[in-house]
Amino acid sequence: MGVAHDHHPLTITGDRNLDAACATVTGEIARTDSKASLLLAFDGAVLAGLASVADKDLPVFTKAVGALAVLTLAAAAVLLLLVVRPCLTVPGRPAPGTFPQWAHLEENELQEAMDQDHRPARIKALSTLAVRKFRRLALAVDVILAALALLTAAAIGALV
Repeated sequence: MGVAHDHHPLTITGDRNLDAACATVTGEIARTDSKASLLLAFDGAVLAGLASVADKDLPVFTKAVGALAVLTLAAAAVLLLLVVRPCLTVPGRPAPGTFPQWAHLEENELQEAMDQDHRPARIKALSTLAVRKFRRLALAVDVILAALALLTAAAIGALV
């Protein structure tokens, strides 16, 4: 059954707002994935650099704090991987109007679904995903900053 659209100015504005909201939240998800990918590359480069000094004769303090930094960077990597990990359900079921839902529909059900306006449900589901990604991304940045502080302490310990 289709959704009737009168072309009242508020309906047109509402349609534009729904379209804009869908585009905005989809863009925000892409931004978090891009940022997480860059941070994963940074994290990996720092870990590779640390691996190159792992066999060096360093003071015990430097090795201990460096080991904590490695564990912290590993935790950040896990958080970043969770940001970029595909998530097809919110919470626990495919969001209406999205390809995960469409994959479970029979052809006739898919046609019915195409006749309905699922944008509000899609915006809600994608916004939930975006917020989850942003929170993990922010936490990963905080964890990386903590690792960098530990690395600074380890470097100072090596100089003393």
